[in-house]
Amino acid sequence: MALHRPTAALAVFWIVGGVLGAIVAFLLYLEYIGQLTGADAIISCQWGVLVTCGPNLLSPGGNLLGFSNSIAGMVLFLGPVYAGVSALASPSGLRRWYWRTYGIFVAGAFVLVHYFAFESIFVYGSLCPWCMTIWLVTIPLFWFTTGWMLRDGVWSTAAPARRVGSVIFSWALLATVLDYALIAVTAQLRLDLLASL
Repeated sequence: MALHRPTAALAVFWIVGGVLGAIVAFLLYLEYIGQLTGADAIISCQWGVLVTCGPNLLSPGGNLLGFSNSIAGMVLFLGPVYAGVSALASPSGLRRWYWRTYGIFVAGAFVLVHYFAFESIFVYGSLCPWCMTIWLVTIPLFWFTTGWMLRDGVWSTAAPARRVGSVIFSWALLATVLDYALIAVTAQLRLDLLASL
């Protein structure tokens, strides 16, 4: 069975992204507890009417599984850390099923991030700074991971799929910036954030 191994740079990126995401998820959890108990957060994310965590954290969307999404974030952001460490520790690479499982979770996180962005902008009418930081981490994780997996033949060894992967991986940074810009422009058009600053 074919083995696959990302570059060391991509593996380190996963580790850094996972650690950053887990730390921010923990801060989001502390903010959530603060919202419930009235305690002050270590670093408050209440920056104004439109840039605040409260409406998002206590909403049904902020508790999809019946508990704070930040708890799931603290656990699931260990996935990129584990994948990065596994890649660095396995010089010959790992099997497709391993990378495919990781890819499915990263894609799921990507979809959730955009769902949360939609909810924040169109339903709750506010943006949560810690949530946005998680978006900033998750979006490039998706583009770079997906590009590498397609390029390396994790999903398919067909030449067209690998070519698409090469293009995605080569342009992953631009795709990330455009993704950020789409969310930012949508938020500005809907909420007029600049006027509130």
